Amino acid sequence: MRDIVEGLAAWQAAGTRYATATVVRTWRSAPRRPGATMAVAENGEVLGSVSGGCVEGAVFELATQSLATGEPVLQTYGVSDDDAFSIGLTCGGIVEIFVQPGFSAYSSEVCEDVAQGRPVAVAWGLSGASGCLTVRGSEVQGSLGSEGLDVAVAQRARGMLAHGATGVVHLGADGEQRLDDVMVFVQSFAPPPRMLVFGAIDFAAAVARIGKFLGYHVTVCDARATFATRKRFPDADDLVVKWPHQYLDETTVDERTVICVLTHDPKFDVPVLQRALRTRAAYVGAMGSRRTHDDRLRRLREAGVGERELERLSSPIGLDLGDRTPEETAVAIAAEIIAVSSGVPVPSSRSSFRGMKVGNTPEAKAPVHKRVAP
Repeated sequence: MRDIVEGLAAWQAAGTRYATATVVRTWRSAPRRPGATMAVAENGEVLGSVSGGCVEGAVFELATQSLATGEPVLQTYGVSDDDAFSIGLTCGGIVEIFVQPGFSAYSSEVCEDVAQGRPVAVAWGLSGASGCLTVRGSEVQGSLGSEGLDVAVAQRARGMLAHGATGVVHLGADGEQRLDDVMVFVQSFAPPPRMLVFGAIDFAAAVARIGKFLGYHVTVCDARATFATRKRFPDADDLVVKWPHQYLDETTVDERTVICVLTHDPKFDVPVLQRALRTRAAYVGAMGSRRTHDDRLRRLREAGVGERELERLSSPIGLDLGDRTPEETAVAIAAEIIAVSSGVPVPSSRSSFRGMKVGNTPEAKAPVHKRVAP
């Protein structure tokens, strides 16, 4: 949805009628997650995608039908057969898509909230209820047809919004928690998660670029004003000239935040890691050679960091992809962040290291035990 919000706003401003198709549930290896949205305008223009191309043609027809009738449609697509022209997912997954006239789904106010990064959740009745509910903190707009249901869904939506979660909830017709007469889809638009990059080096510039590409709000922090400049970091949302640990003490870190410590200098990275490993951050990674890594662990233990906290540290940072350039290293770091955030197991050790971190020395070939965030 975020990738099409500007287009939707333009259609709304022009008075263009449209329908939206949103992935509400998936099973197995479906290509897109719940919340992925495709919009079809009355003139045939299309924004976004719900399956990476597998069922877009069929969804286009459903959206056109929804525009003509004004009625929503809930459709499930499974595996296609051997016919090359059959409708279905070749990946073996199953996807459920909800199609509805767009203005009732994403109001101009919701589009503005999403564009500005303000937290908002939208809930639609899929079965057993109809209508739309918009939740912004304590403010609730719209209705799903029952006051009790509205209260229960709003409560669920606030919890999901706090965690950036999107999905289907089942409740009773009046909001009873243990019943499943009603199926409601809650799409939450939390502010972008944060990526904190400590160390204004050339590798950090590449990490900032890929962080923005992945949808993070990127902050680059370094105590040295000479290096932390807008010219060197044009992609960062925020540039902070301050000692990293001081900045971390005063900023907000939640369970969606990722922290990349690229200073590989004990006077910078030990104090900031001492604090980072005690936050709720989803990921904490640090750059450095084997010697730097071992010395860092010793210093952190001396500073009172416990073994359980050290288990959260991903060091050397990033998956071992054989990368050497800043851009390749940024891809390796991003890959590890995605894996950890998705709960995908990552290798527990390395057999080689990257040039920036240790160079082509015998030491570089020695394996280092690596633990990652749970």
